[in-house]
Amino acid sequence: MAVYLLHASGTIGSENKYGKAQHYIGWARISVEKRLAEHVTGKGASITAAFVAQGHTLEVSRVWPDGDRGLERRLKNRKNAKLLCPICSG
Repeated sequence: MAVYLLHASGTIGSENKYGKAQHYIGWARISVEKRLAEHVTGKGASITAAFVAQGHTLEVSRVWPDGDRGLERRLKNRKNAKLLCPICSG
């Protein structure tokens, strides 16, 4: 099990019903790579489906290898995924 942070490439436009969100924090029971493949093919969260529909690519930017659903919830509740993203922080 692992918790992961996805980064959507490019600028997220105003047509995104999620605002200017550019990240998604998720939890994987399977491998993170397999879970990413599900997101890319539309079998993940609706926000990641919106990213893909807009032509953005998804990249795993960070993984917490021993993370569980509790950690996922705590990270999501912080509402600052961008601060956790090594791609955004340089």
